[in-house]
Amino acid sequence: MVKLIGMLSRLGPAKVLVIGDFMLDTYTTGKIQRISPEAPVSVLNAHKEESLPGGAGNVVLNLRSLGAQVTVVGRVGRDFAGEEIRNALENEMVDVGGLVYQKRYKTPVKNRFIADSQQVLRVDFETITSLPEELEQEVIRKLPDLMEDCQIVAISDYGKEFLSHTLLGVVIEMAKARHVPVIVDPKGIDFTKYRGATIIKPNLSEAYAAARLPQEISLDEVSATILKTCGVEQLLITRSQEGISLFNRNGDRFDFPVRSKEVKDVTGAGDTVLSMLSVALANGLDIRYAAQLANIAAGMAIERIGCALINLSDMADRLMEFDVENKIFDGQHMFALQQSLKGKRCSVLSLESNHGMSTAVFKSLRKLAAKDPENKLVLYLRGHQPDREFISLLSSLSDVDFIVVECTSLKNLCDLIEPAEIYAIEASKLIDLEKSPTQLANV
Repeated sequence: MVKLIGMLSRLGPAKVLVIGDFMLDTYTTGKIQRISPEAPVSVLNAHKEESLPGGAGNVVLNLRSLGAQVTVVGRVGRDFAGEEIRNALENEMVDVGGLVYQKRYKTPVKNRFIADSQQVLRVDFETITSLPEELEQEVIRKLPDLMEDCQIVAISDYGKEFLSHTLLGVVIEMAKARHVPVIVDPKGIDFTKYRGATIIKPNLSEAYAAARLPQEISLDEVSATILKTCGVEQLLITRSQEGISLFNRNGDRFDFPVRSKEVKDVTGAGDTVLSMLSVALANGLDIRYAAQLANIAAGMAIERIGCALINLSDMADRLMEFDVENKIFDGQHMFALQQSLKGKRCSVLSLESNHGMSTAVFKSLRKLAAKDPENKLVLYLRGHQPDREFISLLSSLSDVDFIVVECTSLKNLCDLIEPAEIYAIEASKLIDLEKSPTQLANV
């Protein structure tokens, strides 16, 4: 069997429980062309207004974009913003059974004003309100059913006081009893409330504040202090342009440099990291691989304005810039390939797995790639124990987007990815199998 080295192929469906602070993010975009005659301020000529779930809601949207199933636990008010959040999540096929209403609570709203791709002002409507004990107990009673079959618990704390110490303690203990990892995006300076969590992922300033140490102290000492006082297994610190650093209890440190082409807006990058970590760990990836994927996803998110959603198609394109092994999939790892091709036109070319790079193969690849630059070319290699050198050579070609090996049949592959065109090379000739259904059935 071909060893799957690329990280992308290992990503499959994930079921994630997201618990945290939900709010509504509103974006008012337009142009600034003059100064107000009433005061020395710019006048934004608004062209569009859009609202999306924010805070923990943005984590949910990122997870759905990555193909995960999501159940949420949080609160909203009985107001317009609360209904907007609930409706938006339901439209994304999210289980909102744990999203509770709190009387006389106003759902937080953050309105960002954007001119020419630059945020010029943010207006927040919110009042920090504690979670009433009776509502806290209602949430706790729901937790066993909500956590059923979940593979990861993602805690998104925005400091709005929904996540009480009692609720956090119950969630973490319940997850540990089920051997379910807990990842926390923390808030505030008291990280002891997350005791027992698997991973805490603060940013750099949050880490120093929680350790109660000055900036001149080394990050290694900061991490050691947090790991000791908070009783968590691992600490992942996001460091803006410096990338991500991962620390564990044994004193090991792993640094992952930022991989971004252009920084436009850091809004929501932390939510992207939490989402990708959740999907990666739910699929059993080592934390170091998960951190690398999260770092790459965050790098793409900050290249876009607002709370950008990264999907596996985006990840596929970026990962293949770093390692062509990410083109290779086998029949047991098709979910990520399906997600990568979602909404895209693709063609399949069937080859014998031990064919070798002949002139006919090379010409066929160039011909199919030249037909439509936007079309994705998927190679299906027939036969067992495919030649590794042949696969390595194919994966190095820019004309080839994906390679599938050890799939049960060409028909099964086509049923999964629904290609627009299907071809094969037989006796050094390129054959259109859609025009030859008999041959398609026999390949």
